[in-house]
Order: sequence, then C-alpha cells, then structure tokens
Amino acid sequence: MLRHALFIAGHDLRFMLRQWETLLWMFVMPVVFFYFIGTVTGGYGPATAGRGPPLAVQAPANGGIVVEQLIARLEQQGYAVARPATPEELERYGRRLIVPEPAANGTVTESVLAGTQLQVTFERRGDDLAATLDEVRLNRAIYTVVADLAAIKASGLEVTPAAFDTIAAAPRRVTLAVSAAGARPEAPPVGFAQAVPGTMVMFTMVILLTSGAIMLVVEREHGLLRRLASAPISRASLVLGKWLARVALALVQLAFAMLLGTLLFRVDWGQSVPMVFAVLVAWAAFNASLALLLGSAARTTAQATGIGVLASLALAALGGCWWPIEITPKWMQSVALALPTGWTMDALHQLVSFGYAPGTALPHVAALAAAALAAGWGAAKIFRYQ
Repeated sequence: MLRHALFIAGHDLRFMLRQWETLLWMFVMPVVFFYFIGTVTGGYGPATAGRGPPLAVQAPANGGIVVEQLIARLEQQGYAVARPATPEELERYGRRLIVPEPAANGTVTESVLAGTQLQVTFERRGDDLAATLDEVRLNRAIYTVVADLAAIKASGLEVTPAAFDTIAAAPRRVTLAVSAAGARPEAPPVGFAQAVPGTMVMFTMVILLTSGAIMLVVEREHGLLRRLASAPISRASLVLGKWLARVALALVQLAFAMLLGTLLFRVDWGQSVPMVFAVLVAWAAFNASLALLLGSAARTTAQATGIGVLASLALAALGGCWWPIEITPKWMQSVALALPTGWTMDALHQLVSFGYAPGTALPHVAALAAAALAAGWGAAKIFRYQ
C-alpha cells in the first residue's frame, strides 16, 4: 500500500511542479506580497527607536561642536541621520530637523555659548502619533546637549569633544532603577515579521485549494482516475498518494517562503524553530486534506477554482494573515481563533513574535491535526473515480 502511495505521490508532485501557474504562485507572487504587505503593515503598532525613515538634519556648515554633539545624541536615540546638501534634497525626507543660522556672525556653538536662543524646528509628514514620539526623542537629544554644555561651563572646562567625553564618563549621582511591574502585553508584529508568516500561510491554502483541488477534478474529467481504478492499486493507496503529493507541495512552498523570509527580509523565526516546523507541517496536512475534499466534491474546475479562491481569501483575512489580528476588535480575534488560519497565525505569533515556550503551540498543532484527519476522512469517503 505505502509503495503504491509513494509512487502516486511522486508522480503527482512532479506533474504539479511542472505547471507554470503553480510555479508562479509558489515562487514569484509570494515575493511580491511579502514586500507589499510588509511595507504597508510596517506602520502598525508602536514605533521603536530603530524603526522609521531617516532623519534629515539641516544645519549651518559652521555649526561647530554643538551640532556635532546633537547629531551624536540623535544617533544614540536610534535615528539614521542624513545631511542633505541642498533644499531640494531636504524636501525628499519625511522627517526634518532644521537648525537655523545664528543671528550674528560666528558658529552655532559660539551663539549658544553667548546665550543666544536658537529655535530648532522639526517637520514631519504622516502619522501624528509617531510625530509625538519623535518630539520626545528629539527633545531628549537637544536637552542632553544643553545640559552637558552647562556642566562643562560649571566645571570651568573648555568646550571641546574631550570635555563632552569627560562629562559623559562622570559617575551619576542620581540613577534610576527600572524593573517590570508585571507581564507586558505583547505588541503586535509589524512589517515583514507579520507579512512573511501571514503570506506564506495564505499562499499555502491558495495553492492547495486551487492547483491541488483542480488537478483532481481534471483527472476525473479526463478519465485518468478510471484507469487507476482498473490498476492493481487500492482505493486507500490512491487517496493516500494524492494526499502525500499535496502535503509535499505545501512543504516545498513553506520551505521556500521561510528561506526567502530569512535571507531577503531578515525574519527571525525565534527560539522554537522545531515547533514552528511542527505547526507548518500540521498546516500543510490540513490543507492537503481540504484540497482532496474540495477536489472530490467539486463537479467542475470552475467550481473548484471559485470555491478555492474565495475560501482561501476569506479565511486569510479573518484569520489574521493580511494584518496582525491583535489590532482588530475583540470579536474579530474570537472569530480568528475559531478558524484554522487563526490557529496557525496565533501559534506563529506566540512562537516567533512573542517568544513563548514551544508547549504553548501544542493545542494549535493538535487542532490542526484533528481538522486534517476530519477533512481527510471526509475526502476519502466521497472520493470517486468518475
């Protein structure tokens, strides 16, 4: 039985991998969706110091040490600082910090040391909430430079880079001890950390419920299954072989997506990679069973295509493949946890994004395995040769 099943699985897998439509949706379209959805969802969730476009700083060429120290403090805050050379180049940046020319002749440093107040301007296009966070970080950088200058003057030192280093190295008389007051609610994954897992989960279902199901309908319409019925191959071997071929197809697609996400989009799969594999294998098994069920129930290729595409897109949207389900209302999160896509995405978020222990994903794997068995049993019951 197993020998016949493996023979059928190998033949089917090679045939499906020769179809250009399958190759397109397995190896080309995921890259497009990774980039598009990853870029769009990069704005969800709270901003962090290392995230966001560069900060353009426009300052007089003779800014002196004050400007140099300001830029150093901005970089310590996590900004990628750019120094545009022309006003046209400055306009291309969405975040701009403008240090004005001093009113009198001299450098910015000389004006500040003389007690002249300079009005630094911050301009930003886009998210108001993120702009507020930028203002906090910029004020921290500016006030740090001002405080260091005051400390240098109070110490009777000359304002030089070495003096700033001396102040920075001085022991702090007041320190702040920070500790967690309790469990911190997880921030939803954003950018490629959401897009890559979500897209590969969606595309596995799309490929299996279209190519995987349609192929079975085509074989029935062309009489290929009737020929197999006359061969010395049992019905169980045939169904198992078809199922194994689709599991293998899904695993090829998932492996490619994980490799691409790691190398091209720098996705970190966390510390529980073996359990991540277990979740994805269970997901592949479920989709293979669902593909056989749809292929056995559909009467025409049009039916299989329509149902497969609509079901895949609906389950992907409701299950959190397109956006982090954590940003949606509670009722939508409850709906997601009632769907196989939601089980898979919740398990991946817990393992990859939130760093939970591997055991937290066991219920998700068990649910997917049970759904795969149920769908597989239904597919075997209604499987027909013609």
